[in-house]
Amino acid sequence: MFSKVFIIALASSPLVSAHGKIAAIQGDAGGNTTGIGIQGGVVPGAGPNSKTEVDTTVFNSVKAQSNGLGKTTGQGKNTLDMVSAAQDLSGGGDLPQVSSSGNGSLSGVYHIVTTDGAGPLKAVLDTTGTGNFADGTMMDVATQVPGTFGEISPNGKSVLRRALESMGVIAKRAANVNKDFPVAVSVPAGTTCTGTVNGQSNVCLAKIANSNPAGPFGGVVAFQMASDGTATAVGSGSADTTAAATASSATAVSAKADKAGKKAGKKARQFAA
Repeated sequence: MFSKVFIIALASSPLVSAHGKIAAIQGDAGGNTTGIGIQGGVVPGAGPNSKTEVDTTVFNSVKAQSNGLGKTTGQGKNTLDMVSAAQDLSGGGDLPQVSSSGNGSLSGVYHIVTTDGAGPLKAVLDTTGTGNFADGTMMDVATQVPGTFGEISPNGKSVLRRALESMGVIAKRAANVNKDFPVAVSVPAGTTCTGTVNGQSNVCLAKIANSNPAGPFGGVVAFQMASDGTATAVGSGSADTTAAATASSATAVSAKADKAGKKAGKKARQFAA
């Protein structure tokens, strides 16, 4: 009974709005990207929710294996066309390249924006590259983001925050966290990608999101299997990427975004006004 009341209260409350997002992702065989819909450095890290949340993705269902690419408040419904913008924010190189040896992985930075955009995360593989996650394969999250049922306290300690304070009444809006955490997802051996995105073939999609009923929140990234031979790897990485290394990657993405996102900045500021 408690869980049902809690979920209904979260879903119906006009105060519920918070996010976590995929700031940077690289493949174990090279290449890098960011979550689609991300606007980068034009979106502030700390500050009012109306300004910090505009480029974080919200999905329609708490069930990880559900279709769709999600949406953001700043740009509306996410589309596959946004993969190109994600690559521009990541330096314009290749999509993440994942080895098919059985040790292939995607690793990088998950940015918790506010207190109910936390972990644990789930990851789903769509080999068609279309957003058909309902028929996708669950992947192991090898490096997990902290959190309890998608909640975390502002200081980063994993707790169930925003619990019912008065017989099912939510007390207040989620608070800003503005913290980066490493995340890594293991890609199954023998994965074959069949999608075509922005003229690139052999593309897969990975949905990485929490299951907080206030959202859920997370993001979608595009990648290729290195064995497909469709692109030349531009870097290297592993599932053991340290928090320092991944944070550095996120900083680089934001630096690119400061230059590439001037036009998007105007839209973001108009939304926040």
